[in-house]
Amino acid sequence: MPSILFIGAGRMAEAIFSGLLRQPKQPFDSIYVTNRTNKERLGELAQRYAITPVDTHGAIAAKADVLLLAMPPSAHGEVLSELAPMIRGQLIITVAAGIGPSDMEAQLPEGTAAAWIMPNTAAQVGTSISLYAFGKNVAEKQKLLVKEIVHAIGAGEELSEEQIHDLTAITGSAPAFVYEFALQLEKMALSYGITDKQARHLVKTMLAGSVKMLETGAPPQELRDQVTTPGGATEAGLVSLGNDHFSAMLERAVHAVTDHAKNKRN
Repeated sequence: MPSILFIGAGRMAEAIFSGLLRQPKQPFDSIYVTNRTNKERLGELAQRYAITPVDTHGAIAAKADVLLLAMPPSAHGEVLSELAPMIRGQLIITVAAGIGPSDMEAQLPEGTAAAWIMPNTAAQVGTSISLYAFGKNVAEKQKLLVKEIVHAIGAGEELSEEQIHDLTAITGSAPAFVYEFALQLEKMALSYGITDKQARHLVKTMLAGSVKMLETGAPPQELRDQVTTPGGATEAGLVSLGNDHFSAMLERAVHAVTDHAKNKRN
């Protein structure tokens, strides 16, 4: 069985390797994890999970079958430069925004297998929707490993590298937009004299119910119209959102995420 080295031990790395460890059939016989800065966290993770902590990635990178880069985009250049002399057929995966397979191929030896997985934070509870793309040198058995990783944290969709660049805001960053929406609704609920607990319950349950309705397969427009009586209170709210250019605001937010990620900034 193959082995995998995680370079980075943040929340996303933990979500992925904990998801792998929960699988009935283990795709990797060894999971190595290294962290460039916070060694205390690395020790804590080693106590909670069946992983092998390593001080530096150089100690394992040459022999691991898969190297998964779970670090900020800005750290990739330095790490890829360090890894380049050690590449002997390994599969290199990144989970960072803005770093596609072609970016890694350009910085690694000719013929290196590179893949990109773009998950979201719901990976922590096994419900991420992850986009993934393969470089030009990925073998079929390596593609299967990528799919094992993706399905360990939720659902996935294989797309082109360019499509992932364009859709990162929709699947990767938009959860933050949803949480901001929930936060503002909670604040408004609190203004009517209820408790924090009550406000959280109302908003959380409303959102969960709305997601359940979407899961029926009904189009969002149809579901919106089911709530909206012509000339009624909900319609007045939707008109107000339109007057405040809600659609344009979302479009600007999506473009801001996309532009930022493509510039490989944190």
